[in-house]
Amino acid sequence: MHEADAAFDGEDVRRTVHLAIETLRHADPGRLDARAGTLEWTCRETLEHLVDDLFTYAARFGLAKPPMTTLLPFRTSSDRSGGPANVVFVERDSGLEGLLTVLEACGGLLASVLLTAPPDTVAYHVFGPSDPGGFAAMGIVETLVHTHDLSQGLDLEWQPPKELCERVLKRLFPHVALGPDAWETLLWATGRIALPGRPRLTEWRWYGTQGV
Repeated sequence: MHEADAAFDGEDVRRTVHLAIETLRHADPGRLDARAGTLEWTCRETLEHLVDDLFTYAARFGLAKPPMTTLLPFRTSSDRSGGPANVVFVERDSGLEGLLTVLEACGGLLASVLLTAPPDTVAYHVFGPSDPGGFAAMGIVETLVHTHDLSQGLDLEWQPPKELCERVLKRLFPHVALGPDAWETLLWATGRIALPGRPRLTEWRWYGTQGV
């Protein structure tokens, strides 16, 4: 795979969020309070966390000069002890449709901001500062992997495109050897599953600074 094949932009984010929504739309709303896969969060909380990731990634690039050493000073809170600390929450009475509407909105916001940001802009992330392409890849990983968590809790089938998984592994996980199944390799690299000869990871990270 050539370096250019691993490049990402806002349209990749938009397409990935669309794929996730098309899968999650088939969920039983009554299962939203079920545990999301191996996470300690419910499916509702995991969806809100994904929404929050996409929104806060976008907010960084709303600044002419994003901070390089810290997160933006939003006030975060949790609905319960042990729940995700978010900036964004979704009105509970809006149900599954409300969650998916806000997911689409925040995915579109990140896509639009990344498409208009100067390509040499760099913003802070806990795994290292990155450019718009890096944040596009991060938003895609968050969407792919958390949709996996959600699909387990909601009893759905979720199989993202092989090519997308290969590209995101190349961009953010250069330290990970690609196995025969790119999607399973990504799930292993993010601590979700074990693979033959590869015990499940208890700590993991990506490298967004690659190419910056």
